[in-house]
Amino acid sequence: MARRKSEMLTEVELEFMVALWSIGSGTVRQIMDALPGDDKRAYTSVATILKVLDDKGFVRCERQDRTLVYQPAVDKSDYEGRSLKNLSDSLFGGTPTALVARLVDDEDLTEDMIHEIKQIIETRIRKDDT
Repeated sequence: MARRKSEMLTEVELEFMVALWSIGSGTVRQIMDALPGDDKRAYTSVATILKVLDDKGFVRCERQDRTLVYQPAVDKSDYEGRSLKNLSDSLFGGTPTALVARLVDDEDLTEDMIHEIKQIIETRIRKDDT
């Protein structure tokens, strides 16, 4: 029975997707090698998570010889946008300005980071004015 497609990834699923986005496509072993950290997961655990991601529509796989090769079915930028929209809706009452205000108020932002954010906003304003 196919799983219900979910809009959002769990923390573990996201870790796998980040690894797969970074390598573009790969076998279970290649994806295992791309996962961060020193704790290696069992082959069967990695294969299970990839099957779940396939069932959810986040990856697709094709058989090449006797091996399954996985590739993202969702672009990273599309998922980033979906995640930010979900975060804005669920935590900030659907108000993107509240999300940005919280981000900018973060004490860990350096002056360079704030300057870069300002440039991004100014570029967007110029784009909207044309």
